Amino acid sequence: MSKKVKYYYDSESLAYRKIKSKKRTKVGYALLFLAASALFGFLSFVILMNTSYFETPKDKILRREIDNMKISYSILNKKIEQLDAVLASLEDRDNNLYRVYFNANPIPTEKRRSGIITQDRYRELEGYNNSDLVINTHKKVDEISKALAVQSQSLDAILKLAKAKDKLLASIPAIQPVKNEDLKHMASGFGYRSDPFTKARKMHEGMDFTARTGTPIYATGDGVVKRADNSLSGFGNHIEISHGYGYLTLYAHLSKYKVRPGQRVKRGDVIGYVGSTGRSEAPHLHYEVHKGGKPVNPINFYYGNISAAEYVVISKIANQENQSLD
Repeated sequence: MSKKVKYYYDSESLAYRKIKSKKRTKVGYALLFLAASALFGFLSFVILMNTSYFETPKDKILRREIDNMKISYSILNKKIEQLDAVLASLEDRDNNLYRVYFNANPIPTEKRRSGIITQDRYRELEGYNNSDLVINTHKKVDEISKALAVQSQSLDAILKLAKAKDKLLASIPAIQPVKNEDLKHMASGFGYRSDPFTKARKMHEGMDFTARTGTPIYATGDGVVKRADNSLSGFGNHIEISHGYGYLTLYAHLSKYKVRPGQRVKRGDVIGYVGSTGRSEAPHLHYEVHKGGKPVNPINFYYGNISAAEYVVISKIANQENQSLD
């Protein structure tokens, strides 16, 4: 098909002349076309990026739901951070207070905060516009859940240690075996003393409390009666109580018993009565405390029922190197 030729009428020559297109005009038309195409493309891109111009009611509802979800996740993450701060404070007290008090090893941070690491745990949450937000929130929740489980186990262990500590504190001999109002005086203390029969200087492994015959004698700590007889030479009627944790107490020269071997006793229970049986010069109670199989000074175990002033007085008397009563 031949190219269409255009003509114009020249009034001067009274003839039709052929219209010749200038090269510059052609270039101008081309540039104008390209500019219009670029502008159209840019406007199309802007419109596609901002679809709100063409949103349907359903699209608007969905967009609002997504915006609300983002706000909800933001609020949830702030609450998670607050919870995490409270948990961190509890973990700090657990490691640096509770576990120190009960002589337990602290729980390392990597064990508390290791999170729950499993392959592909969050794969089902990937591929969405807000996947990072959702996945990070799930990771924080998993980490706190693991930390809470570890802390719960730690508190269970601390509770057991506390109960054991209570049992230990109840078992340690901590009171005088004879009440102050029942005493005539504290006759002799722990250490080297003069034997009342041979007058020789020898080790006195307990304390002597003078009191009237029949004065009640009290268990100084929780325990089990190991012996209530007169089998040990020189002690006459005597009682031994095993308190556990390496502690044992002995009460000698009793007039009579109020317990039997194998019986469990509590601190403050009456176990017998003052007398002067065995190798004894006068009615009194000979009292010993043993720790790990070795006798220790009983005066260090009276913190449960005497004041500081009373302790000073008893300590001065006990430290005098006088004659014992047995």
